[in-house]
Amino acid sequence: MVEVREEATYVRHHKKKIAFVFSAMRHFARELRKEGWSVEYVTLDDPENTGSIFSEVERALKRGEYRGVLATHPGEWRLQSDILTWHMRLETFVAIYADERFICSRTEFEDWAKGRKQLRMEYFYREMRRKTNLLLDGDQPAGGKWNFDTENRKPAKADLFMPSPLQVKPDLITAPVLELVADRFADHFGDLTPFWFAVTRTQAEAALDHFIDTALPRFGDYQDAMLEGEKYLYHSVLSAYINIGFLDPLEVCKRIEIAWQEGDVPLNAAEGFIRQIIGWREYVRGIYWLKMPDYVEENFFGNTRPLPDFYWTGDTDMACMRAAITQTKQDAYAHHIQRLMVTGNFALLAGIDPKEVHEWYLAVYADAYEWVELPNTLGMSQFADGGLLGSKPYAASGNYINKMSDHCKNCTYKVKEKTAKDACPFNPLYWDFLHRNRDKLAANPRMAQMYRTWDKMSDDKQAAYLASAQTVLGRL
Repeated sequence: MVEVREEATYVRHHKKKIAFVFSAMRHFARELRKEGWSVEYVTLDDPENTGSIFSEVERALKRGEYRGVLATHPGEWRLQSDILTWHMRLETFVAIYADERFICSRTEFEDWAKGRKQLRMEYFYREMRRKTNLLLDGDQPAGGKWNFDTENRKPAKADLFMPSPLQVKPDLITAPVLELVADRFADHFGDLTPFWFAVTRTQAEAALDHFIDTALPRFGDYQDAMLEGEKYLYHSVLSAYINIGFLDPLEVCKRIEIAWQEGDVPLNAAEGFIRQIIGWREYVRGIYWLKMPDYVEENFFGNTRPLPDFYWTGDTDMACMRAAITQTKQDAYAHHIQRLMVTGNFALLAGIDPKEVHEWYLAVYADAYEWVELPNTLGMSQFADGGLLGSKPYAASGNYINKMSDHCKNCTYKVKEKTAKDACPFNPLYWDFLHRNRDKLAANPRMAQMYRTWDKMSDDKQAAYLASAQTVLGRL
């Protein structure tokens, strides 16, 4: 097992993310040794560390008599491309095994996608429900519906009890990792401390138990809500543990199903959570491997504006953006609506280069690996694939954020103002986005009502929106 600089720096990963991965590796190495495995472990500060996975494998082959190399299929195209060359470069046998931490294999997804004009997640999700037999009543969905998303859009109120995810105190293995990261990656984004992530399977399982007991019953109702000063609401904050391999996704879903069967959580909460794992998580992985390597270059709108500096600092007067970015900086975490409808929505409306947006999301979140992050960002959030993932862009004015959060109440900008100097920037940017992309969106049936509204506006009103948008964009 090797800690290598190349993997920590190909994007400038959040300090907490690097510490999380390195600490998890060191804990796992200890567990393997206790079980009798022989483990060669190269730390980042080993003076002989060569800095890349390939060169460390090469060095290991020279240290001992090995018949070849066995590897698990990696989660990123760049690593797969590299590993596929190893047998020639190392002049030895190299075998790549399937990553069994998924419910749907790559081949299975390719077979599902073959011949389909639209690759909609909802239909894939139903297939995964049937395959896993989760939340089924015979061959029909429990409760008579496959999807209870319409029940999961309640705005939260400040007087709700907000549980926090389980927080784990750094131990004697994690402490030196934190020192190492502080020393070697001081110029990377994010706050390293306080560090509270689970770094073993046992700790992650305790975090799952904690979520089911304290937050799952209300997760469904408020999964799209945002509140000032409340980072987690009823979210599980388990994605980092699932994606690193601490928690098996199917076992997590079975635990959720049991909680519903025992009457501890409502069906909309159980279904909404399970859909995120066996539906969306599996689906975006399938899309990633189906469409790479060209997918990362998709740019349907031709957006070229650079990512604003405040994505790295949180220094903005927009309360919703400041909250999402500051939270990301502090915890390497933000929930899906903050990512999609705040930071992602702003980047889409402002015409930010989608590849820069992708690299930011990949860098700043502890649960981000390219197989899951790229389709979510480039496809769902930025619509850069032209509608492969989503039937329409996730674009919204300040009204959506005002409906689903309390950020607007104390914001410098006024959400009710449309074009004034203190108008919420999302408002003019929304109409400017529609105007400048009309040739690409007007034929989309889900956008027709928005364009009808725009066309009914007077010329002066349209001009005011566009001028106000240019003022906002000029400030970037």
